[in-house]
Amino acid sequence: METSNKKIWLVGGSSGIGLELAKIVLENGFKLVVSSRTASENEQLLKLKSSYKDNIYLLDFDVKDTKNVQAKVKEAWEAFDGLDIWFYNAGAYEVMDMKSWDYNKFAQMNSTNYLGAINIMTTISKYFIKQKSGKWVWNLSLSTYFGLPKGGGYSAPKTALLNLAQSIHPELKEENIDLQIINHGFVKTRLTNKNNFEMPQLMEANFAAKEIFKGITKDNRFEIRFPTKLRLFLQFLSLIPYKYSLAITKRMLK
Repeated sequence: METSNKKIWLVGGSSGIGLELAKIVLENGFKLVVSSRTASENEQLLKLKSSYKDNIYLLDFDVKDTKNVQAKVKEAWEAFDGLDIWFYNAGAYEVMDMKSWDYNKFAQMNSTNYLGAINIMTTISKYFIKQKSGKWVWNLSLSTYFGLPKGGGYSAPKTALLNLAQSIHPELKEENIDLQIINHGFVKTRLTNKNNFEMPQLMEANFAAKEIFKGITKDNRFEIRFPTKLRLFLQFLSLIPYKYSLAITKRMLK
């Protein structure tokens, strides 16, 4: 993909992978619309705005906001007169065992990790269909391969988004719209800082962002996935009989 003057809307760019990806796309000549609930007040994004001036547009938008979504999508689309890529990176995460299950936390993760993408998708699809070109990228997780103890509130809606991506991919292709998913492992962010266990192959956010950028600009595969060892382990769990896979995940509780 020729990156110069490409236009991308990065949803969820205030920290972690999103912020690092924002830096990379700007360095590579993209025009960037970056949104979060308080993008216009984010110190790091304001620094990028001062450096790249006309190539970045800060958009305050909560993906759970269904009342203003049409206006916000229109604003994102018109900021640079159209978009080439819509990248959904918003995510919420809470660690919960069954003794601390909280409906509100489940609802928050479902609203952000799954319904937020649908909230935007149902509006922005009309723009891309009319344009007859474009690319959607959804940032998911290797946890979509197999549910792990205490993490289901996060991985279940991510897995629902994966299933949705699989189902709509053929329809989007007919409209000349590509859909790509990113399944990655543990990344050092404010979300994974909540974990109190050792995270295998923990990556820095900048490394993950570089891998994602390579994937969306140089690879046409439906799924970009990394790191390899963790991916192979979780894929192995998904392929063997439940008798064995669930015995393995039960051991993780210890």
